[in-house]
Amino acid sequence: MSGDGYDGYDRLRIDRTGQAEAFDAIGDRYDEAFPHKEGQLESGRRLAEALPAGSRVLDVGCGTGLPTAAQLTEAGHRVVGIDLSPTMVKLARDNVPAAEFRVADLADLSGLADLSDPADATAQGPPGPGLFDGIAAYFSLLMLPRAEIPYALRTLHGLLRPDGLLSLSMVEADVDDFAIPFLGRTIRVSGYVRDELRQVVLDAGFEVAGEDSYAYAPASTDVPPEIQLFLNCRRRA
Repeated sequence: MSGDGYDGYDRLRIDRTGQAEAFDAIGDRYDEAFPHKEGQLESGRRLAEALPAGSRVLDVGCGTGLPTAAQLTEAGHRVVGIDLSPTMVKLARDNVPAAEFRVADLADLSGLADLSDPADATAQGPPGPGLFDGIAAYFSLLMLPRAEIPYALRTLHGLLRPDGLLSLSMVEADVDDFAIPFLGRTIRVSGYVRDELRQVVLDAGFEVAGEDSYAYAPASTDVPPEIQLFLNCRRRA
């Protein structure tokens, strides 16, 4: 399986309108609104400890680099973070200078072609299989419509070495590409109930080694707590 798991998906259906712009406008207010990230910190700690020393890790939807890219880097791993938002990537570079960050869409990783072979910066096309030992995808897949999520997961599967580790999180909710207000902007999100999320992950070629859930409410709103689901997964061959 190649790093491009979008084979067969109609790329004309991809619509990120407003998503990157919203996070550009939000900037570092994101960390102010979400100051306590116990679930993400615990999942990141488990990932960092489970990986071999000096592993190469992809942080999908890295945001400001806090806490995950910083956490993995401090544990001695080599981190590459990607995000749709140039503002978030700039903040991440400032926050975690030891990691590498790029503006990229999971559906188009051609801009990461040089990562396919660190010794060959002239490599062409999308990154190949086995590029990363681990992947963190915290609250990034929820920004996609449900129809796209299986393709995104297959892309992550293809980027991992055999038995590579994937840690991901989503909000438990039965919604698909649903518009919500978010820090003064509008973003579109999707979610699953936990049994459905687990099945989508299994169908993409992963085994689920562990699962946790946390009730979480942003500091900036009075909305009821959401349920955050964290899955620790391993790539099946």
